[in-house]
Amino acid sequence: MINLINIFVAAVLAGTPLLFGTIGEILTEKSGNLNLGVEGMMFMGAIAGLAGIYFPELWFGSLPGWVAALLAVFCSFACAALGAAIYGFLTITLRANQNVTGLALTIFGVGFGNFFGEIITNNAAGKVMSISASAKAAFTNDAVFPFLADLARDSQFFWYVNKMFFSYNMLVYLGIVIAILMAVFLNHTRIGLNLRAVGENPATADAAGINVNRYKYLATIIGGGICGIGGMYISMVTSNGVWIFNCVGGKGWIAIALVIFATWSPARALLGSLVFGLLSIMRMYVPLGIPIEIYDIFPYLFTALVLIFTSIGQRQEHNMPKHCGFNYFREER
Repeated sequence: MINLINIFVAAVLAGTPLLFGTIGEILTEKSGNLNLGVEGMMFMGAIAGLAGIYFPELWFGSLPGWVAALLAVFCSFACAALGAAIYGFLTITLRANQNVTGLALTIFGVGFGNFFGEIITNNAAGKVMSISASAKAAFTNDAVFPFLADLARDSQFFWYVNKMFFSYNMLVYLGIVIAILMAVFLNHTRIGLNLRAVGENPATADAAGINVNRYKYLATIIGGGICGIGGMYISMVTSNGVWIFNCVGGKGWIAIALVIFATWSPARALLGSLVFGLLSIMRMYVPLGIPIEIYDIFPYLFTALVLIFTSIGQRQEHNMPKHCGFNYFREER
């Protein structure tokens, strides 16, 4: 039982950056923009979030945990949102090809993150770009509900409950809250339904008085910022507040596949991120007597299978927004 709970917890932690990338891309695609730059935006968020704490601490000394957490979230969101805004300007205003622009954003973002990460690291003391212990503590798994640990010592049942639901860092809960709020927003609010109309048929939405470009810009920029928080999770939690070259390592591409697995539903993205998180930590918890390199391909193999099976017999309501990937020319309305 304890081993199963440990596997579940590890899967949640490993799947959280994928959750951010997935729900950010779902919001973008609901507006009709297919942004393949998730990997690049996650890299931008990873370096910006870490640098957003590193430099203030370099100048002013150690920061309180809550200040460090706010700075990391804000900087990662803002930097990735800027990358998404550039993508939006090229595809919405200039009507550039969305696929090519998204791939260019990935190349730019990966280079941006690794370049500045290495520059800062090479100029840091000890050649290590790292934040203080107090800042790292804001992202530890007992930072949100530390008082529950004492209660869990008195009850085996409560230990199980605490371990499964209350032993995560604040970014895990932030991701879950964003996914739930986005599901409500897209399905039960007028603005969310307008956004879905823009992604399905922008000409009809435009004729109904909806500002198509405004919806596309806002969804693309906010979605990109959410992807950036997923990158910051990797640099802060997975890498423990230390910059590691190429730290995102393809998770942005998996997040794009997860969008299809979740059938463009933020609620189902919660399950999808858990499944892919489990696949990424299997080598540490499920020994099969096979080379480690085989474990590493499990998430990507499953990604390929997801793309195959989700394209077979899919119901209409689970399909990609009809106008996703196509630029809107108002003159053709």
